[in-house]
Amino acid sequence: MSIITVKSEHQYDVVIGKDWLAELTSSILKYDRIAIFHSESQKEHIPKISADSEIHYFPLPDGESAKSAKTLVQMWDWMGAAGFTRSDLVVAIGGGTVTDAAGFLSASWLRGVDWIAIPTTLAGMVDASVGGKTGINSEYGKNLVGAFHSPRKVIIDSKWLKTLSSRDISAGLAEVIKTGFIGDQTILDLMQNFELERDRNDYEILNQLIEKSVAVKSGVVSSDFKESFGREILNYGHTLGHAVERHSNYTLRHGEAVSIGLVFAAYLSQIHCGLDEQIVAQHIYLLEKVGLPTTYDRAALPQLQALMSVDKKSRGKTLRFVGISEVGKTQRIEGLSVDQVAQAYEKLAR
Repeated sequence: MSIITVKSEHQYDVVIGKDWLAELTSSILKYDRIAIFHSESQKEHIPKISADSEIHYFPLPDGESAKSAKTLVQMWDWMGAAGFTRSDLVVAIGGGTVTDAAGFLSASWLRGVDWIAIPTTLAGMVDASVGGKTGINSEYGKNLVGAFHSPRKVIIDSKWLKTLSSRDISAGLAEVIKTGFIGDQTILDLMQNFELERDRNDYEILNQLIEKSVAVKSGVVSSDFKESFGREILNYGHTLGHAVERHSNYTLRHGEAVSIGLVFAAYLSQIHCGLDEQIVAQHIYLLEKVGLPTTYDRAALPQLQALMSVDKKSRGKTLRFVGISEVGKTQRIEGLSVDQVAQAYEKLAR
């Protein structure tokens, strides 16, 4: 077991490698009432928790439907009907959509209640559940409605990954690879030898990757909680990635869309930051090695441009991208023309 401490608006621990049920049971003792929000697909894997607290179980739809305004209103109604007060607790058990939605519920209910995240997907473990960014989607884009509201604890038990398809593991690895390029060469070294079907149930390797990825994110978040440029580096590959995800009508997993965005960011970095061609090639090799897409439809660019214009990182009419000049050295790329964006996109278009 390892513990990584995150310093944000308050300090909290990310506990990695401990049985989630035992850790959760010991963490809820001081609360009278617990709301457990879980994904519909995980309900068979969630036992009834034995505790003195009053516990309510609320299922959320799988996928991005959990992050809709309609679902959020239903969650508020459940909390009101059950009489939840500011001294009670919310627990989110599921992938990134569940932790995002339940985290935002926690931020908005009575202007803020405690919550605990138990991510059940690799993407949730290394990204969505850590850092305190919560939110839901708008018709105009991903995560446009949200709040910074950190959990009291994050409990990561990699045994949850047994419940996932190889496609979901692969999608989560896009975020792992991202953290390697922005902050830790040793992640890339581990991924160089990683084989999806061979290693997807190797908890020693998975916990190493999770711990290293969380450590990168924790270091960034602890130094810049409210997302100045320091925290923006975590969005490497995400500006185009979010647009691709929305353009695909969420038929692509988040990590699959981010994979395409990472390749785009690498090409942008080659053109504008002097990134070595071999590191660009390494992006493509590592992503394709675990079955992730690295190309996208050439004809989609005008729509992607429009979707990127409402990205959270945009300022006025100016798109902002995160680039790297070498592994671990990030910089901002902004003020690009439509033609300059197209120049990089053309390199991955099909």
